[in-house]
Amino acid sequence: MLFGQEHVKRYIETDGEEGHDWEGTTVAILTTKGRKSGQPRSTPLIYQPYGDAYLVVASKGGADKHPLWYVNLQADPEVEFQIKGDRFKARARTATAEERPDMWRTMAATWPAYDEYVTKTDREIPVVVIERA
Repeated sequence: MLFGQEHVKRYIETDGEEGHDWEGTTVAILTTKGRKSGQPRSTPLIYQPYGDAYLVVASKGGADKHPLWYVNLQADPEVEFQIKGDRFKARARTATAEERPDMWRTMAATWPAYDEYVTKTDREIPVVVIERA
């Protein structure tokens, strides 16, 4: 995560005026439903537009386990996504094997550390496609 819940709080309060532009890239807020608690869980994530959709990466800095937000959306792909003041319902899915190479290049271009993260883990780091509902 970036700045964790403080980042989420400031982003939501300011419609992304604080928190959207971060370290030379762009951040959105992804809200999933906790698979155990059923409670909303919001996470700041680097994103990029891709056609009519948006992309995020389930990297967790190259950790061996998927981030919890990714596990949550696997259980329930109905999510909320916020870019600046635009908060909308969406459906999340993992990029297919055919889609992934070009999508990965798009994300690594905005955050080159993604290419570093893949060297730290044996898991394939998922690229997630967010499509408006």
